[in-house]
Amino acid sequence: MFKTVREDIQTVFEKDPAAKNFLEVILCYPGLHALWFHRVAHFFYQKREYVVARLISHISRWITGIEIHPGATIGRKFFIDHGMGVVIGETAEIGDNCLLYQGVVLGGTSLEKKKRHPTLGKSVVVGAGATLLGAINVGDNARIGAGSVVLSDVPPGATVVGIPGRIGLGFSGKEIQALEHSKLPDPVADAIRLVLRGQDLLEKRLSKLENLEGITSEIDRYIEKKKKEIEKEFAEERERRKNDAESGR
Repeated sequence: MFKTVREDIQTVFEKDPAAKNFLEVILCYPGLHALWFHRVAHFFYQKREYVVARLISHISRWITGIEIHPGATIGRKFFIDHGMGVVIGETAEIGDNCLLYQGVVLGGTSLEKKKRHPTLGKSVVVGAGATLLGAINVGDNARIGAGSVVLSDVPPGATVVGIPGRIGLGFSGKEIQALEHSKLPDPVADAIRLVLRGQDLLEKRLSKLENLEGITSEIDRYIEKKKKEIEKEFAEERERRKNDAESGR
């Protein structure tokens, strides 16, 4: 028991750079308190003492702002950062070394008494305000972007963003270690870029054919000029945002 408690406290230091000392972690981390409450509630739940289990869970919710159903299964080195508004359903399963941020919901989509909540693999990170619904599986080392709504399975190592959640290109290993959640992929933008790239190739081929036939016109040259102006404007805006982000660090 004491070994588990020490591991829980050490996990806080590993996953939250704001943690300063042992006493602060013991007294001021609701995610840690909610986990300890849950362990007691889960014990009674397994003994079929459902009312006692739910009462402990209810007290934990009142104190910490985190609602974990006593039936949920949670692995080692689990941490909820900040925690307010987190909801974890009855049949949810969470693997070792997972990290959840405030407002995360692991919810169900069925009224039947069966497996109806998400299963998280090992070392999964779920960003603030993300919602995972249904008996879906999230693979090991997956990342769920803040505010995403995930309704289908996520393969191991993938990064999901958006509503509904779409798989992006993912983090680099260095960004994962640094918890750079702001550097999320944008699968919609990636798809648009691919379409534009294909369109550009088609335009170049068409232009070659027009040149061979001698049918280029003034309007074509005007469109090409405007296109370059727009590309330049977007490039300058992207560079400006990059500089602003770097200066704000």
